[in-house]
Amino acid sequence: MKKLSNVAEIAVSYKPKNSENPVISTSHEAYKVFLDFFPPETLSLQERFVAMYLNRSNRVIGVYHMSTGGITGTVVDVRLLLSVALKTAATGIIIGHNHPSNNLQPSNTDKQLTSKIKEGCSLLDLQLLDHLIITSGGYLSFSEQGHL
Repeated sequence: MKKLSNVAEIAVSYKPKNSENPVISTSHEAYKVFLDFFPPETLSLQERFVAMYLNRSNRVIGVYHMSTGGITGTVVDVRLLLSVALKTAATGIIIGHNHPSNNLQPSNTDKQLTSKIKEGCSLLDLQLLDHLIITSGGYLSFSEQGHL
């Protein structure tokens, strides 16, 4: 049988360095972490979507910038969002995006995307803990509003 020498070997490594990272127990704490990932100079200009990954103790593993769009929307690839969770050995996810319009109310698209992500998380035994909408005037928590 011929050897497949051009096939790459896959290696898995896990070296967490998050012992100093914050533990998230409220939506306000998640909001404070997210603020570093939404530049104030573009908060009211371009929509941005980020995901925060947490371990079993709700300690932040890291935040991943998923996408930056235009004035009225941005694209979110749910497969990519979930693949990062699996690669980081996360057990919980908090997602966030901004509304350049400064309207804190979730759109139907926001609700549908949240539902789709929650369903994907469920299949992979992950928890979607919250979805925050961020504006220059504050934030809205899907969890606190009963949208999760």
